[in-house]
Formats: sequence, structure tokens, C-alpha cells
Amino acid sequence: MSREHRNTIFLEDGRVLQQTAFEGEQYVLRLHAPKCAAHAQPGSFVHLRCDPERPMRRPLSIMRADPQAGWIELLYKVVGRGLRALAACRPGEEVSVLGPIGRGFTPHPERPRALLIGGGVGIPPMVFLAERLRERTDAAWKPLVLMGSEIPFPFRARPSRILVPGIPPECIASMPALDERDIASRLASRAGFPGCFDGFVTELADVWLASLGPAELAEVEIFACGPTPMLQATAGIARRYGVPCQVSLEEFMACAVGGCAGCTVLVQTAQGPAMKRVCVDGPVFDAASVFAA
Repeated sequence: MSREHRNTIFLEDGRVLQQTAFEGEQYVLRLHAPKCAAHAQPGSFVHLRCDPERPMRRPLSIMRADPQAGWIELLYKVVGRGLRALAACRPGEEVSVLGPIGRGFTPHPERPRALLIGGGVGIPPMVFLAERLRERTDAAWKPLVLMGSEIPFPFRARPSRILVPGIPPECIASMPALDERDIASRLASRAGFPGCFDGFVTELADVWLASLGPAELAEVEIFACGPTPMLQATAGIARRYGVPCQVSLEEFMACAVGGCAGCTVLVQTAQGPAMKRVCVDGPVFDAASVFAA
């Protein structure tokens, strides 16, 4: 099990195709990285060298991947010198890409009502998962993507054309790229953005789940990525409604390929408590194994 990631992670020079800036020093970066694009799965991430002068790489979740065209998209927020250097990259420049890394999400066809919860820079894996679920034909997938942010969202929100029973009618703001693909999405924020649910994204998830009957809840599975307090709250909600939940953890990483064991977290397993590496044993774990009741 500890060697499953061998020969699945690639090192390549990714060429910058597009870099789009949004409010709050947020950027969407599209890189031509065909090896990574061919193997990326929702929940996996890349380790980028942001600047030749800074040897430490930065882990960034993959938001989209097009295996045919050979590109991946990443959403990030500038929080230090490394990512500030990455934000200065222009089309045509090259960025060293190590990836895709990590175990991704595992949706189960018997639970096609996928509730995807993303907070802040935890939004990218939810977008990736939602779009992949829409492409699958093994079940009648009904993904619902809920996103939360206290700074402006990294896209121009607009009223959704998709009705979502159980969501407050005044909560109508959505991500256009998902809406155009017939994927329902709703936004939550305490910053007073128009059309958004006034509260935490986990509170919006609670409202929606409370509207479902037992038969509908039996079809729900939750997937989440975001800050630890949000994931902990999501795990609590999943416990309360008796639905399975997978979470993608965020940890500081050095090597990101399992060698340094600097990103370990305590996980409850069938054999007892164990320290697991977020980079290659995760980043996706069963919520109940990470967040105890």
C-alpha cells in the first residue's frame, strides 16, 4: 500500500498557457502539462516550483484537467513570496510540475446525490469532482456544489438557472462554469455578497440536508475540502445525518511524495490509530477516521 504511488507521479516542465487574476490576489493558472493532465483525478494535486530562486515547491490542488488538450488548471491565493513569484509568470514561461500526487475522492454509484463542499482555496477539487461526475454514466449523478468564501469568489458569480429544492430561494448565486454544464452550485458568505447564503457554507449544507427525507439521505455522500474547522464541522454534519463523508486535508508539505513524513496526521484505522502522510496516503480520507465524534 505504501508504494502504490510509485511510477504514478511525473516531473515535467509545464508551459504557462493562461494566468487570470481575480480580487483578493487570487489567480487561475492554466499549464500545459500533458503527463499530469493524463493521470490527474479529483482530489489530486501538484507540487510546483514557483521561482528558480526558491527551491521549496508549493502544493496546489488541481481544479480542472483536460487529458486530450494536455492542460491542467490551478486556483491559488497569494500568501507568500513563492506564490507571488508564481503570480508573475506569463504565457510561454515554464514552471516545473511534479504530479499528480495523492489519493483522490472515491464516489460510490449507490449514493448519486453527491454534496460537494468547498471553502476558499478548497474550491478547486470540488469543481474537478463535479465535472468528472457529470461525465460518468455508471449512475444518475446529481452533484450539488456548495462554495464558501469571505473574500470575493475567483469568478464572476451570477444567478443560477438551476432550481435546487431545499436551498433558500434568496440563495441564487452560482459559479457560471458549473451552471453552463448543468451542475447545480450555490455560494455562501458572511461578507454580504449578492445572492449568497448569509452564513458559513456548512450551515447552507445543513439547511439542504435537513430538507431531505430518509430515502433521499440514503443516496447522499459528502465530499469536502477547505480549512480544518470547516472540515471538522462537515464531519459533524455527516455524523448527524448518518451519511458518509470524504475530506481532503490541507497540510504543510516539504517533499510531497511521502519521503519526509512531515505532513502526517493521526487517522483511526481498523488496526488502531496510525500516522498517515497527507501527500500520498491522502489527501483524501474518510471524515470519521480523522475527526472523532
